[in-house]
Amino acid sequence: MGGLAIRDEGGIAKSLWKKSRNESIFAIYTPYILSLASGKLDSASFLHCISQDLRFLQASAEAFEMAEECSDDDDDKAVIRKVRKRVLKKMAMFRLIVQEWGFELPAGNISDRAMVKCTDFLLATASGKAVGERFPGKVATPFEKTKFSAYALAAMSPSMRIQSFLSKEIQAVLEPDENIHLYKKWIDSLASQKYEDSASQIEDLLDKLTVCLTGEELQFVENIYQKAMKLQVEFFSAQPIIQNTIVPLYRAHGSDEHNFVIFSGFDMTCSAVDSCALLADIAIIKSSKAIKLNGYESLDDGASSDDLRDIWSSLHGQYVEEYEQCIDSIMLSDRVTQFNFESLCNALGQLSELEKAANLRVANSGVLKGLHMDEIKWAGEHLVFQDGCLEFFREIEKSKDIAIDVHILSYCWSGDLIRSAFRSASGFPNVHSNELLFDESISTGEILKRVQNPTEKLQTFNEICKMSSNNGRNLSVYIGGSVEDLLCLLKADIGVVISPSANLTRLAGLFGFSFVPLFSGLVKKQRELIEGGCPCWSGLSGTLYTVSSWAEIHAFILGT
Repeated sequence: MGGLAIRDEGGIAKSLWKKSRNESIFAIYTPYILSLASGKLDSASFLHCISQDLRFLQASAEAFEMAEECSDDDDDKAVIRKVRKRVLKKMAMFRLIVQEWGFELPAGNISDRAMVKCTDFLLATASGKAVGERFPGKVATPFEKTKFSAYALAAMSPSMRIQSFLSKEIQAVLEPDENIHLYKKWIDSLASQKYEDSASQIEDLLDKLTVCLTGEELQFVENIYQKAMKLQVEFFSAQPIIQNTIVPLYRAHGSDEHNFVIFSGFDMTCSAVDSCALLADIAIIKSSKAIKLNGYESLDDGASSDDLRDIWSSLHGQYVEEYEQCIDSIMLSDRVTQFNFESLCNALGQLSELEKAANLRVANSGVLKGLHMDEIKWAGEHLVFQDGCLEFFREIEKSKDIAIDVHILSYCWSGDLIRSAFRSASGFPNVHSNELLFDESISTGEILKRVQNPTEKLQTFNEICKMSSNNGRNLSVYIGGSVEDLLCLLKADIGVVISPSANLTRLAGLFGFSFVPLFSGLVKKQRELIEGGCPCWSGLSGTLYTVSSWAEIHAFILGT
C-alpha cells in the first residue's frame, strides 16, 4: 500500500523528494548552513565539512561500483558508470577549489560519527546487507540482486538532491553584486545546472529501476530514501561551529535571565479548519440525528438541522460581507510614509464593534445551544492540525531541557475545543479564548466573551508579557497569519507569519510594515552577530518574517 502511494506522474524520485520536504527544511536552519549562507562561516568549520563530504563521495563511488556489478542491463551499467566518474571528478574539483583558496584540507582519514552513520548505511544498502535483513532468503538469486542497484540509488539520491536544494536556497538570498562572499564559488558550483543534471540523472535511473518493483519493495525504497535523508540532515546538524549562531533560537536566547514566551493564533494557523464553523457543524449534525420516542422518530429538542443550517449560513454570510466592507473602509485611510503602530491600532479598532456584534448574533440565534461538552471535546480530539504544528508544541511539552511558556490566543467560541485538540492533561499550552457557557455539561448557547478582536488579543498579549517579565526580560515570538493576529505579530520581538492572508498583505502596503522570508532575515541577523555583536530582536520594528510551514518554525526555534 505504501508503495502504491508513492507512484505519481513525476516518478518515484520526485515523489520521495516531495515527501522529504519538511525534513530537508531542518537542514536549512542548522548553524552550519546559516553561517555558510551569511558568508561568515569560519574556514576551519568549512574545511572540516568538506573533508567529511569527501568521505561520503568516496563511499558513493564504491556504492556505484557495487550497483553496476548487480545490474543486468548494459544501458543501466553505462549510466551508473558515467555517474560514478562524475563523483570522482567532483572529488577532484572539491580539492582543487580548496587549493585555489589557499587552504589545506585536514590531514588524516577520520570520519565524524554523523558521517560514519551515512557511509555505513549507504554501503550496507549497496552491498545487500540491509536488503537481506529486510527480505531474508531472497537475495541469493541474480534476479533479486538486480534490485540492489535501485536500493543503492535510493540511499545515494538524497545526498545530491539536498546539496542542490540547499545551495539554491542560499544562492537565492545572496545580493546580486555579492562577490565578496567567501564561499560563493562553492555555492555556485553546487547550484549549477551541471550539478543538477547529475542529481537528475541518478533520480531518472532510480525511476527506471523501480518500475517493476512490488508494492512491498517500493515501500522499502521509500524507507531507504527517508533514512538516508534523515542521516543527511543529522550530518549538517552535527557540523562543529566555532562561532556563535542565532539558531536554534531557544539555545541562543534561552537562559535564567531571559524568559522565552511563544504565542500563537489558532484558527488556520494551528488548525486546518475554522473552529467556529466546526462548532456550527457539530450543532447541525447533532440536530439531524433522530431518536425514537414511544415508537416514533422525532428530532432532539431545538431547531431542525435544516433550520440550523439556514441560520448558520445567514450568520456567516452577514459576517463575511460586513468584515470585507470594514477592511475596504480601512483601506481608504491615508498611506503612511513609515510604519506607525498607533495608526494601525486605531484603524483595526473599526473591527471591534463588528466582531462583538457578530458574536452577539451567534449567541442570540441559539445555533450553539444544546451541544454536549463531550461532543465538543471529541471534535477537538479529532481536529486536523496544520502539518508539523502539533509536533512542534509536543516537542516543547515533552522536553525537560526546554523552558518555554506557550500561549494560544484565539477568537474561538470554545476554549474546551482548543484544549481537547492539543490532547494534553497537563494544561499545556495556556489557552486564551472565548468560552461557551454550560448547564450540567449542556451548552446554553451563550458565549463568555474574552478575546473578540485584534485589540483584545493585543491586551491579552501585553498582560501575559508583563507577568512574564517579572522574572527577567522576555523574548516573545508570535505565530499567526491573519488580520486578527496583526497587532500581536508586530508587537512581539519576532512575528512569524505562515502564508500571509490577502488582507494582511493589503494592510502592509498601507501601514508601512513589511514581510521578509525567515531564512533571508536570519542570514542578515547572522552577519550582524559576527560583525557587530548580538543582533537585536525587538518588537515594533515593522518587519514580519514569513514561512511556508511549521517545519520552518520548528527548525528555527528548536532545531533538529
